[in-house]
Amino acid sequence: MKCAESHLCFMGHLLAPSMLASDFANLQRDMEMINASEADWFHLDVMDGVFVPNISFGMPVIEAMAKHAAKPLDVHLMIVDPDRYLKTFADLGARVLTVHLEACNHLHRTLSAIRDLGMLAGVAVNPHTPVEGLSDVLNDLDLVCLMSVNPGFGGQKFIPKTLDKTRKLRNMMNEAGSNAHIEIDGGVGLNNWKSLVDAGADVLVAGSSTFKAADPHAAIREMKGLG
Repeated sequence: MKCAESHLCFMGHLLAPSMLASDFANLQRDMEMINASEADWFHLDVMDGVFVPNISFGMPVIEAMAKHAAKPLDVHLMIVDPDRYLKTFADLGARVLTVHLEACNHLHRTLSAIRDLGMLAGVAVNPHTPVEGLSDVLNDLDLVCLMSVNPGFGGQKFIPKTLDKTRKLRNMMNEAGSNAHIEIDGGVGLNNWKSLVDAGADVLVAGSSTFKAADPHAAIREMKGLG
């Protein structure tokens, strides 16, 4: 059992369906499906059209989501100057808040601020960013999100090099004595979830492979290793 915090204890790995792939016209319906499933977190991608070439959803939508979520909100900020909004997302109910390494000039200060607000602190890295840049903060964070596609759009093809990157990061964490999660975001599905877990990942973000599946409940169970 791994416990970054008592309310997030789990056996095995976590599955966090990405709401970016849900049907926005039936958002409450899709959230209730996740509530009733074996999935663990809601993954929410916040995009500003500047840091990434797309705009997703913002505070009013997340406030509405929080009213229907029976599981933790895992909020991924793909935005410039994320420090401006840390308290806002804490107030909205985020349990995990992830910022991008590439967007933070003072990463240690940002991570400390996230933790001080009562959230788990995450750092995301783009596919081209070496994980060695995290070596000095591995004991100051709770989660590293490895982008396995170029951020900005859902439904992209998985970048195979992510497997090697995951192994390298897990070795770095073990050497540093870090208990942080490794989350994989992008192109995760029935064909590769087990390889990612074997490589050291323990949180899988699954968007299209969940919401576009003929039977989302069955897809979730299979990616949880329960099918």
